[in-house]
Amino acid sequence: MTLDRILASMFPDGHDVKNDGGVLLGSGTLRSGDRALVIGVADRTALGVDEAIRLSSAVLGSIKNGSGPILVVVDSDSQRMSKRDELLGLNEFLAHLAKSLIHADIEGRPTIGLLYGHSAAGAFLATALATRVLVGLPGADPAVMDLPSMSKVTKLPIEVLEQKAKSTPVFAPGLQNLVQLGAVHVTWDDKISLADQLEKLLRNMSDARDRRDALGKERGGRVKAADIAERVRELTMQTR
Repeated sequence: MTLDRILASMFPDGHDVKNDGGVLLGSGTLRSGDRALVIGVADRTALGVDEAIRLSSAVLGSIKNGSGPILVVVDSDSQRMSKRDELLGLNEFLAHLAKSLIHADIEGRPTIGLLYGHSAAGAFLATALATRVLVGLPGADPAVMDLPSMSKVTKLPIEVLEQKAKSTPVFAPGLQNLVQLGAVHVTWDDKISLADQLEKLLRNMSDARDRRDALGKERGGRVKAADIAERVRELTMQTR
């Protein structure tokens, strides 16, 4: 599904989202008549310091002067692998973008990620995974880390990781594995109105709690994370 079709289906009453060198900025009219801030990365653009600071600025400016949900639309490469970006502190720029989105959600601006293409590594963490709820569209191709990179980090042969990926979604890239882990909240049907599906999602976002660990347990992708997180919360309350 192309970006133009996605935006048209989500905002049949109009939008002003522009694609400027792979950076998406603008807003769209919801079914309710409210406006949603729309930011993101398109055309499998790598996320570098320049892109990250523009997106962060849009989010922080909207917290100060706007209202309504924030939609983060993503089809990116990984973070930009350049000497310039690394020397300028790319990790801090990506962290700033992620924290801006988290801050917006805390301030009552529900954040929704919409993954329609590729995304990986730091770019994925700082955009789609930094939202409260992440939606996938059919054909999306996410990867927190691909298997060759994982092999380098873990020192495990790629054949071992490929075998583990068949039964353990933590080791496997791809949309369905992230759904099973709870990272992707829901996969939308691209054959029906995205506007209707967006409105339904917004109605069900009154509970601000991050449910990814619970969803991972329910779906059998991360069977221990929710219980461990709950135990940590209990211990924290006991020490207060």
